[in-house]
Amino acid sequence: MEHLKLVAALAPIVWLIFSLVVLKLPAYRTCAATLLGTLVLAVFGWWHMPMADAGLAAVEGGALALWPIMIVIVAAVFTYDLAKHTGSMDIITRMLSNITTDKRLLVLIVAWGFGGFLEGVAGYGTAVAIPASILAAMGFDPIFAAVICLVANTVPTAFGAIGIPIVTMANVTGLPVALLSYYTAVQLFGFIILITFLLVILTAGFKGLKGVFGATLVSGLAFALPQLYTAKYMGAELPCLIGSVCSMLATIVWARLFHRESAAEETDPLPAHVKFKAWLPYILVFAFIILCSNLFPVVQHALGAVKTSVVIYGDKPYTFKWLATPGALILIATYLGGMIQGVSFGEISGVLWKTMRKLTYSTVTVVSIVALAKVMATSGMINTIAVAVADATKGYFPLISPLLGALGTFVTGSDTSSNVLFGQLQMEVAQRISMNQSWIVAASAAGATAGKMISPQSIAVATAATGLTGSEGKIMNRTIAVCVCYVLVLGTLVYAAMPYLNLL
Repeated sequence: MEHLKLVAALAPIVWLIFSLVVLKLPAYRTCAATLLGTLVLAVFGWWHMPMADAGLAAVEGGALALWPIMIVIVAAVFTYDLAKHTGSMDIITRMLSNITTDKRLLVLIVAWGFGGFLEGVAGYGTAVAIPASILAAMGFDPIFAAVICLVANTVPTAFGAIGIPIVTMANVTGLPVALLSYYTAVQLFGFIILITFLLVILTAGFKGLKGVFGATLVSGLAFALPQLYTAKYMGAELPCLIGSVCSMLATIVWARLFHRESAAEETDPLPAHVKFKAWLPYILVFAFIILCSNLFPVVQHALGAVKTSVVIYGDKPYTFKWLATPGALILIATYLGGMIQGVSFGEISGVLWKTMRKLTYSTVTVVSIVALAKVMATSGMINTIAVAVADATKGYFPLISPLLGALGTFVTGSDTSSNVLFGQLQMEVAQRISMNQSWIVAASAAGATAGKMISPQSIAVATAATGLTGSEGKIMNRTIAVCVCYVLVLGTLVYAAMPYLNLL
């Protein structure tokens, strides 16, 4: 009987994997259908959840999905869409193209630094699509451009789109967001440096490190150190954004100082004010997020007071923070930046409306999967799985914790969705085997970054950006080995570090 109960508890997750990977059903359809099936299991299966409770749990999950998760995704993509609409993205691309002719340095600047920046402020495939298309336009082999950007778009995704994966993980598990941010950054610290060297090796082989070893090390450290500091002292919203900006600037400065022979000659240079205006919306997003962070508690408290609390499920009220949330801040910053650039309020609103329509299916997907996870957690289905996994793996669970995170991203194409899908499970397993819950949950978030490079959705974005639709298999074959090594090494580090957590 217990075996049948476990099979029923696993059914929603197994069906998601099968329907998305094997049947290749659209994510919004299968996620919505899986939510309905999960509700039926929770109410009429072994857990006997009252129908009203199941429905209200799903509603609360949907509320969490809409605010603050989807509002961040919409706002981030809106900022990028406005940059395309105004031509700012063309200017930014041109500026990047004029830095150097050395392909190794271009990969570090465009695929790693600029890709990380796009992941930090937007996510949703922009960090693969834009750098890959830029590299292809610069003369790189399109398949190589797709592969290199998929590999680069791994560790930045942990804190992508203004930290929404970690913030969501904290909301789902109830663990402190500051601790999850710090532990995730600690686990990924070494990988940031390793990935930069791997990018150069993939570009020009091991011999290609000669002459750019210093630039590669600087590019990695300039990302890893600021990200670690920001994650520990400022929370989840800014680590990727600050790390990527520091890395990009440090690599550019290093290239200007020590690789002058490869400097590109800028034809018809753009005026400084044109360059500044092109970056302005992103500068304002950066400034607004910092202003409303823990560094300025007075501002944070004032904005946090604008809220609405309602009881949806259980006794604990759900709070909508209308201003003290990254999504709202990004919307305000983008509107302000666009109007300074000379775009009318109505025109900006038109871009926002198009962005919202474009993300309709994504909204259904995110709402369905967060609601599904909420029902599985509150009904006891997650607990059923956690007991079985804990009993089977015991003290070795940290070795496979990152693998579950990677599996979640592979299936859903999203770090955030992976964290929602497996966050509660990871926490309950950790509790059952008496291990540090925040460390194990952070391992899931860190492992989720590995699945990004082999996710069919990410690969589809890369092939579309480089004109390689139909070559998805070739690209996956070149990224899957990197993913496997990534997860194995990460799991080993997570397991080996367990006795030394008190030293962090």
